[in-house]
Amino acid sequence: MPEQNRHASALTVLTVLFFMWGLITSLNDVLVPHLKAVFTLNYVQASLVQFSFFTAYFVMSFPAGRLVERLGYKRGIILGLVTAGVGCLLFLPAAGAQSYPAFLAALFILASGITLLQVAANPYVTVLGSPQSAASRLNMTQAFNSLGTTVGPLVGSVTILAIGAGAASGLGSAAAEADSVKTPYLVLAALLFAIAVLIGLFRLPQITHDEPSDGAAAGRHSLLAHRHLIFGVVGIFAYVGAEVAIGSYLVSLMGQPDIAGLPGEQASKFLSLYWGGAMVGRFIGSVLMRSIRPNRILAFNAVTNAVLLAVAIGVGGHVAMWALILIGLFNSIMFPTIFSLALEGLGNLTSKGSGLLCMAIVGGALVPLVQGFFADHIGLLNSFAIPLVCYLYICWFGARGYRADEARATRLAQP
Repeated sequence: MPEQNRHASALTVLTVLFFMWGLITSLNDVLVPHLKAVFTLNYVQASLVQFSFFTAYFVMSFPAGRLVERLGYKRGIILGLVTAGVGCLLFLPAAGAQSYPAFLAALFILASGITLLQVAANPYVTVLGSPQSAASRLNMTQAFNSLGTTVGPLVGSVTILAIGAGAASGLGSAAAEADSVKTPYLVLAALLFAIAVLIGLFRLPQITHDEPSDGAAAGRHSLLAHRHLIFGVVGIFAYVGAEVAIGSYLVSLMGQPDIAGLPGEQASKFLSLYWGGAMVGRFIGSVLMRSIRPNRILAFNAVTNAVLLAVAIGVGGHVAMWALILIGLFNSIMFPTIFSLALEGLGNLTSKGSGLLCMAIVGGALVPLVQGFFADHIGLLNSFAIPLVCYLYICWFGARGYRADEARATRLAQP
């Protein structure tokens, strides 16, 4: 098979993975208000859903990078799918026991599998083709991740929320609401195992990394010596934290009478617009990046999101709701663009760099927790100042941070 066709086939298979983990991740935004109601939690306690899920990235990313280095991309992807499938199955006993800690444990195992998928699949996409088109290529595959995050809240609204509410009204018990998660996660487990089998039968091209050709780069065998990578790690932390925090609390915010007064099921459908905007934006971004430098689009989008958050906090009401939903469109290109800019020039350190970047996804655990604390003390709408700060940092990374090593090399070269 010609090399170009082999790459196209591999990318097609990988888009299925991006779709699946996008759907699973966005289901957490439905689980947060659902489990908050089932177990009568405050915002900080409910944020432990995202905390348990995204902490797995911090704990498992570096070991996952080592595993991918040892097993290869294909075996790493298969192991990730199987682990995620087991995590989905654990939702059944958690619901049966009506145990919030059991739900959190199942989420951690599920996210551990997705962490392995992230560590293997993201850098694999960046090296399946020319380095110049890496950001555009990763944005295209991430667009299908966004398709999954768009579908997730819709699936959750007609299964977890609608079925749970109907069962609870009929049986009048928290057990009925807890049981509503069983069917969707059982189906997800079956799909993940099936995809693992298909990928096992599919011949993915082998990828090897050469040593960096640049003498200075070749001498930097420590990841910490690449300053642009470290700044990218903070960028991923800020981006994922902001995106997850907004998604986690948007349903609750839309339910407040002074904002929109929407019931949970209806608010979840509006939440799909937030994630749907990211899908549309990634398709647009993959095209724009062929003629506009990715870092410039990144900086522009980050500034726009900071402005939208300021408007939401300052104006409130329906304006706040639509301003926050619109942020999804400008979130679109951020993760893949930060990821690809941070991995530039790492050579044979790419898989380890990917593991470090995926560790930073722990921002999705910590930023919602911080915002939840402020939501409990200063109000939910005002707490959206936390993601605003995150976008300001991303703007700096897109404008200057991604060139940190280049700027240092220029200074060292001067007499």
